[in-house]
Amino acid sequence: MRLAMADITAESAPPRGEVAALVGIQSALAWRPGALVAARALSHFGEHSLGWLAVSATGAALQPARRRSWLVAGGGAFAAHAAAVVIKRLVRRVRPHHPAVAVNVGTPSSLSFPSAHATSTTAAAVLLARATGLPLPVMLVPPMALSRMLLGVHYPSDVAAGVAVGAAVAAIAARADDGLLARARGAGK
Repeated sequence: MRLAMADITAESAPPRGEVAALVGIQSALAWRPGALVAARALSHFGEHSLGWLAVSATGAALQPARRRSWLVAGGGAFAAHAAAVVIKRLVRRVRPHHPAVAVNVGTPSSLSFPSAHATSTTAAAVLLARATGLPLPVMLVPPMALSRMLLGVHYPSDVAAGVAVGAAVAAIAARADDGLLARARGAGK
């Protein structure tokens, strides 16, 4: 019975640390018109990196001269998502569940570290920037990262770790692609 009482006390305690940060984000933004709708749309778009795969496939179809770059972006986004899922299963951190945090979207699992949405979005944004020449990381990563906290499904550290893992996967994918291109050019001489 002692463990159950400790759990009750912990859940009814005032928010502190990352939970307080989530409550602050939700208090500042959730009431704004369209904020939750936009956050949910981003959530659905980023689920299992499917939105980024669709963007990459569309770009590859519409820009055959840059097809390889678009496909690398899709592959990198998917690899980043897969890396996040593996890390989640190893770390096994449970999603926010404090009564002061509103959970505003369903999730496919109860695991939160790192945010797979932040991971795949960062990888996609970095790699799509290579395909398009646009500053996509600064335009795409912050809204997705913020949406995960606004929806109450990730702690700030989940999102920060997701961004870091996504950037690392993108760097590996870009380096691998550059290496393959260099070898192909060398073999063609």
